[in-house]
Amino acid sequence: MILMDDKLEISFNSPQCGWMSIGFDDGKAEFHTTTAHAPHEGALAELLRILTSLSGENSAVREYTLKWNRDPEEFDFRFVLDGDKLLMQIYQYPTDERLSDERELVFTHLDTAANIIRAFAETFDRLYADRETDEFEFNWRQPFPLVEYKEFRNSVK
Repeated sequence: MILMDDKLEISFNSPQCGWMSIGFDDGKAEFHTTTAHAPHEGALAELLRILTSLSGENSAVREYTLKWNRDPEEFDFRFVLDGDKLLMQIYQYPTDERLSDERELVFTHLDTAANIIRAFAETFDRLYADRETDEFEFNWRQPFPLVEYKEFRNSVK
């Protein structure tokens, strides 16, 4: 497990035809894949809500799991807050049945919550800035989660 030595780099590239390339790299481990806009249509908005909650002081919820997919593969993005430390794990399932004994831990990163949230903020800032040029809504097949993005940005200032 990586602890605070390496900066987390996150990339969510411009969506194309309902798919988006995403990547996580901390200098020692990396994970890259594509994700689909469906069936977990609210994944981007939910991720922003989770990050907003984790960035708040005295967050009541200490653990979150975000479901996302690649079709037929599925993913869980798990976040566990312990004091000021945040553990991020990405599990991959071979099918949408999401059987826990078939899941594989494909990426893990432990750092301060502030550092991980900052990495996500940089990524979402790029997506937001490029949303019109990249025709985000047309290419992702759903609207940019503007309300959740603004709430997230307000929480990390």
